[in-house]
Amino acid sequence: MKIQKIASVVVLLFLLAGLTGCFSTKTDDLNSTPKQPLQETADQLPETDRSGNPITLPGQVDRIISMAPSATQTLLDLGLEDKLIAVDTYSAMYFDLEGLPTFDMMNPDTEQMAILEADLIFTTGMSASSGADPFKPLRDIGTCVANIPSASSIDTMLEDTRFIAACVDAQEKCEELIDRFQGELNRLSSIGADITDKKRVVLEIACAPDIYTAGNGTFIQEMLMLIGAKNIFDDQDGFVTVTEESVIMLNPDVILTMVDYVEDPVSEILGRSGWEHVTAVANGDVYLVNTNAVSLPNLHVIDGMKQMAKMIYPDAYAEIDDPFTTGDEA
Repeated sequence: MKIQKIASVVVLLFLLAGLTGCFSTKTDDLNSTPKQPLQETADQLPETDRSGNPITLPGQVDRIISMAPSATQTLLDLGLEDKLIAVDTYSAMYFDLEGLPTFDMMNPDTEQMAILEADLIFTTGMSASSGADPFKPLRDIGTCVANIPSASSIDTMLEDTRFIAACVDAQEKCEELIDRFQGELNRLSSIGADITDKKRVVLEIACAPDIYTAGNGTFIQEMLMLIGAKNIFDDQDGFVTVTEESVIMLNPDVILTMVDYVEDPVSEILGRSGWEHVTAVANGDVYLVNTNAVSLPNLHVIDGMKQMAKMIYPDAYAEIDDPFTTGDEA
């Protein structure tokens, strides 16, 4: 189990770091194609994926393979579990889909995928981290493969969600979910805007000695900013590795951790040698956040924001307690 968790966090680090290789017609462009704005209307099928690569969707999509946990969760939100015929191993683990055929995100078996005769395959650049497009054999036989690079902002997440919905003819349900998400986001950000005494925060994605965290230009930075917190590493770009000394020197008021590969990550931080005078440690303001809610770029980041907001400012966000729901019970 420990080995599985370590492997899981390694994949998470790659995803967050933006290894969003885009499956272009030229392998040299695998890591350079930018996100494309979504321009389709409700009665149009997308003609390019989120990397800008041309795609041809079938008139009806009934058989879907998802090779990205964030896309898988979005498909489940849209009520399309019955159309999933296979997923990546992490989607199976996170969302209780072990009954489906699974594929290694890093090394997908495209021959076995071809046998499943999918109408559509959603991918992320994680599968192309080696620089080559492993799905080219499937493209060559006419399978529609749509790539979605990891989002760097909440707006991009919303566009990714709309893209997935447009591909599977679920735009009406999608807009209902986005309206609900936007309402909750507005509520959180309105509270955050009134917070003037901003607490200084660090979020640990990987723990000491090689602390991995989020800087400027990431959706995690945007989440912290909207709830009224100050990211102590907002002067650095992207996802970065920082030293213990730099955290101690910057002296955060709150430490958040999403580490799930050590037995008790909060106690690990509280017990670090030389950290006893860090404000967050001295006051016991060290908290474990839900890894998926903070790291998977889809509508469920609103739950990560709620959780972080209540940990950092429990009084200001005392009335925020309902989880984001996507089913008919909402």
